[in-house]
Amino acid sequence: MNSDFPRIITFLRKERGLSQKQVASDLGVSQALLSHYEKGIRECGLDFLIKTAEYYDVSTDFLLGRTVQRKPAAVTAAELPEAAEVGHSRGSMINQVNRRLIMNTTAVIFDLLAQIGEKHLTNTVSNYLMCAEYQMFRTIYCADKNNTQTMFALDRSRYKNLTAASMMVDMERIEGIIERESIALSLSPDIISSYFDKGASSLFNLIQFSERNVRNIVGRNE
Repeated sequence: MNSDFPRIITFLRKERGLSQKQVASDLGVSQALLSHYEKGIRECGLDFLIKTAEYYDVSTDFLLGRTVQRKPAAVTAAELPEAAEVGHSRGSMINQVNRRLIMNTTAVIFDLLAQIGEKHLTNTVSNYLMCAEYQMFRTIYCADKNNTQTMFALDRSRYKNLTAASMMVDMERIEGIIERESIALSLSPDIISSYFDKGASSLFNLIQFSERNVRNIVGRNE
């Protein structure tokens, strides 16, 4: 199966305060076999995976550690652009969906920053995100070498390295502020889902898509 499955099924059982004997009985397996599944000694079959997902009311992707959202992370109707919006906007449907995912996730981040209420943290996170937007816009803008550079102050040959360095410094500052101010929010997928409504679905999808892309890129370079 994978290394996450044993950990997750053990966590779910203990979260509900259930014994191995009870869960094994409910799922129709022996306690010894369930113990082997939880320890990663044996791999379960597809039938047990599906039955376990139904038993704990979670998705199979959650059991396999492929998503942090307990229920399927589907894009909701609220996140899809209206027909009129698509008709009057440039780009395909996937362009519009990705736009919503990024915008809604950004809103979640700033809502969390508002809860924390630390001005320097909010400013530094803003600097980081604006640098990322600046770098991406300028890269697209500069694809045509004939486009004027008069709106930019940074040298065309150096802006990528300079913005990347600035973002690295900002990330160090962000982590330093969090550590220095002992900032901590009690969060979980369930809390996020209940608090952020449609923003939560966007966030979970963005996490899933981003981690899949990272794994694919790292896998190709290993």
